[in-house]
Amino acid sequence: MGFGRRPERVIASLTGSVADIDGDSLILEVGGIGYRVHCGPSTLAACRAGSSVKLHTHHLVREDLQALYGFRTPEELGFFELLTTVTGVGPKVALAIVSSRPVADLQLAIFQGDEAVLTAVSGVGKRLAARIVLELKEKVAAAGGSAGPSGSPSAESEVVAALQALGYSATEAREAGRGAVAALPPGASLEERVKGALRVLRRD
Repeated sequence: MGFGRRPERVIASLTGSVADIDGDSLILEVGGIGYRVHCGPSTLAACRAGSSVKLHTHHLVREDLQALYGFRTPEELGFFELLTTVTGVGPKVALAIVSSRPVADLQLAIFQGDEAVLTAVSGVGKRLAARIVLELKEKVAAAGGSAGPSGSPSAESEVVAALQALGYSATEAREAGRGAVAALPPGASLEERVKGALRVLRRD
């Protein structure tokens, strides 16, 4: 992420055969080992016992707990990890948010201050929704502001850094940032440019 380094992932992804689907998780067999991976409803619905699947994973390690959270795309994983940096957002709530809508839709709603999109998710009240909007906008703005050489970032590089902070790859961020900057007037704010880039990503 542009605003801070992600923790190193011991298990970054898993590719294997779905052995079982149980509640909010599945058992993925990889090389003779069965991994329990917690996933959102849409990911679980796309899986069938015996099918092969690749999941991008977040490996949570605590003194009293180890858990794997799986996602179909790097963008979902990146946004999940960003959400867990917000005060009061644990992995279960972050997973519920990421699973509720396409990632670009969620991010655009946050930048537009649409807290109702977040409060529609189980476990997210008005106070937490407001905190998510505030903290993520601050972190993305900080990432964008730190882009570019000698403290003088270009309009496009600011957007690229902000999108990477949201979990997008450098390639996706550059393409969306280029499209957003071209479509907006030169004086557009970083927030306006990020919103424009997210709209580009929504159309992809």
